[in-house]
Amino acid sequence: MTAATDVEGIMHSDGDEPSVQQALWDAGLDENIRVEIQTVVSDSAQRMQTTQSALEAGRAPPDIHMMDSGWTIPFILRDQTVNLSEHLSDETLETVENDYLEAVVETARHPETDDLHGLPLFPDLGFTLYRQDLIEEAGHDPSGWGEEPPSWEEFATAVADAQAESGVNYGYTTQGAAYEGLSCCTFNEVMTSWGGAYYGGADNLFTAGDRPITVTDENVVDAIRMMRAFIDGDDPNALDGYPEICPSAIVQWTEQESLSPFEDGEAVAHRNWSFSIAATGSEEAFGEHLGVTTKPYAVSQEEAEYGGVGGTTSALGGWNLVVSPYSERQDEALQVLEAFASEEVMMTIFELQGFLPPIIELVTEASEEEIGPIARYTETVQRASENAIPRPVTDVWPEQSALIYQQVNAAYRGAKSPETAMNDLEEQLAQSETEVAEQNVD
Repeated sequence: MTAATDVEGIMHSDGDEPSVQQALWDAGLDENIRVEIQTVVSDSAQRMQTTQSALEAGRAPPDIHMMDSGWTIPFILRDQTVNLSEHLSDETLETVENDYLEAVVETARHPETDDLHGLPLFPDLGFTLYRQDLIEEAGHDPSGWGEEPPSWEEFATAVADAQAESGVNYGYTTQGAAYEGLSCCTFNEVMTSWGGAYYGGADNLFTAGDRPITVTDENVVDAIRMMRAFIDGDDPNALDGYPEICPSAIVQWTEQESLSPFEDGEAVAHRNWSFSIAATGSEEAFGEHLGVTTKPYAVSQEEAEYGGVGGTTSALGGWNLVVSPYSERQDEALQVLEAFASEEVMMTIFELQGFLPPIIELVTEASEEEIGPIARYTETVQRASENAIPRPVTDVWPEQSALIYQQVNAAYRGAKSPETAMNDLEEQLAQSETEVAEQNVD
């Protein structure tokens, strides 16, 4: 099975220490089956290329590929996955259908047949973290943010005041580098919170070739203008009414670079994935001074032009387990997937590494003694799962993603105006969609 070092480190253990392997055996996996990890890099784009090389060559092992939810569907469409709807037990299929987070299951289905081709291992969700103590000391009341996320204007004003009052180096840190995380996730969140969309709303996420391209809409441009105001308030393209709260370095930052200043107490607020709650919410870190919410928003769902956008949102990440059609040990691989569908295995993974279970209710029903700091924020986790926004994953998403993050990053840096960047992007995406439509006709 392929996985990065974060999963490799919890698969096996010394002595009686808990491990995923032991949890799999406890869940009924034949004790003659031992899961060995073929370690791959953590970078998602490089992992996709490695996976593609193995499957195009018909090479196995690995018997099970751990695939990013953002690029599972292209492999399904290329017939490079085993149809799990034909092989998993009825009980497991019913559990996936009825109990798993629907948004992540959709990333593992064939978009035309709805058959399941991947078993969600864990989803991930985007969160906004903030220092409640610093914001309160600046005269603001964030006590309700966990239940009702603030508007972008309220959030930015509070963060700016807290930065000035406390003297910390940064207001808000996030990920703005030119990489997959910008197009799939951080910009997707910001754009959605403004009521914008790449392709006219959530109904058009998974089918390319015949869908509107809406990146030049005013709400999309304003989302970028707001971010530009956060980075450089003196820029003529900055949106009025929003203070400068982000360091210019965010245009080069991914997850860890943006987390470090917040973790070190040098930022008021921060956007990241669920692991960051465990990293900063312990008593040794910020404890109950840590506040967690989903994305602030500018346009409500009711005000949004398109369905499935507007209001608070959380980008959907995560990973699926896919069985290679070239494996000579498919029966054993399918048994492993059956065991991974056990709630006990899910919670072992969560307790050892902090990865959310695909059955979100397992977290919302647990105590802090069982799962640590995230237990304080279970209502926020539940709301994040209900407002999760997937990336528009099709067989051309890897190409389109690169077009998006290059143009958005150029606008964030001020190398292009938001309008110019989105006009250029519209032309590029239109060409990509036209090529898909022509291939479909052929």
